[in-house]
Amino acid sequence: MSAPESGLTAAAKGNIELVETFRAEFDRSPSVLWSAPGRVNLIGEHVDYNGGRVLPFAIQHRCYVAAAGTSDGTVTIRSRQFPDETVRAAIADLKPGGSADPLGTRQPQGFGGWASYVFGVIWALGQVGVNVPPLDVIVDGRVPVGAGLSSSAALECAAVGAICEMAEADIDGPQRAAIAQWAENDFVGVPCGLMDQMASTCAHADHALLFDTYDQHSEQIPLAASVAGYEFLVIDTGAAHGLVDGEYARRRTACEDAARLLGVRFLREIADRGPDESDALLSGIGDTVLRRRASHVVSEIIRVDSAVDALKSGDWGRLGALMYASHRSLRDDFEVSSVQLDTAVEALLSAGALGARLTGAGFGGSVVALLEASRVESAAGAVTASFAAAGFVAPAACVAVASQGARREILDG
Repeated sequence: MSAPESGLTAAAKGNIELVETFRAEFDRSPSVLWSAPGRVNLIGEHVDYNGGRVLPFAIQHRCYVAAAGTSDGTVTIRSRQFPDETVRAAIADLKPGGSADPLGTRQPQGFGGWASYVFGVIWALGQVGVNVPPLDVIVDGRVPVGAGLSSSAALECAAVGAICEMAEADIDGPQRAAIAQWAENDFVGVPCGLMDQMASTCAHADHALLFDTYDQHSEQIPLAASVAGYEFLVIDTGAAHGLVDGEYARRRTACEDAARLLGVRFLREIADRGPDESDALLSGIGDTVLRRRASHVVSEIIRVDSAVDALKSGDWGRLGALMYASHRSLRDDFEVSSVQLDTAVEALLSAGALGARLTGAGFGGSVVALLEASRVESAAGAVTASFAAAGFVAPAACVAVASQGARREILDG
């Protein structure tokens, strides 16, 4: 099981390595270095685009973006994860839906792949009047990709911070999160809500972020699990998920259709009427699939409120029960689980977890579990054994530490 990053020591080492890579690639030092974290959603899945409340926390795994100005009139992007690729574009040529590098230097994973998240940020900033200068950029992504831990939001939010500093643009945290979401929605083409970007930008260390997507209000909720003798264990199942393949979009469309049938803008408005009235309203939806999709969203929004109460009162058993209820709803009503996710959840519960659930959009990715600290190692081993018995790829495990959102890093080296 992987250990958390060791704070400043690991961060400083990573900074030095990234600066050295930048110097080797561009023959000068970067002017700025920003990082932003991935996130674990403790509870509140598929409700951010339904006007609901969500409860994510930022994790210790981060994406780093180093940048410096250039005089060649273009943006050149490289990645430590894809060292053989160089992606280049003129800022004026960046448009949503672009399928090739405008300057003809697209690599297999280039303009339509990881680099599109950075290009999307540049495009979105331009749409709000930020004059982005020509740049050389290197990306160092240390959030596991495809694990449902929001590596894309980490990249976007780190890029927003670095590029805003280079452009001398004074944009606050929530606005930077919105820019990052806009880039992913309209440039990359993923119809995500704002939760991931808000967590990556605005979360505080040792806290979960209660974010109301309806009115944009946020509140930092203390997350003192380790103080109480508990840990959050994340299992990366190794089953990668894809969000642009249509399943995420279909779930979102179903929620919009259900809201329209109920005469509301967002399903959140049904959840706010309380369990009894909301159940009665949902029972009136004739389409079975739409009714089940809406039922998950409404019940999940209510569970988020209960989870906040459990955290504030230190009722860890209650929180665990809510997490597992969330997983059952995602599995049965929203149908976004997978055999690997279900196997991990059941193995964790059998190993003594108070609760476990898929985290992220589903269709693969990761599970988060709440356990007594003394049970973490044996629980991770139980999942590994269950995966081996089922013939699955071996999972990866780590303890998730609630960490700080996007920040400017010290340039060492």
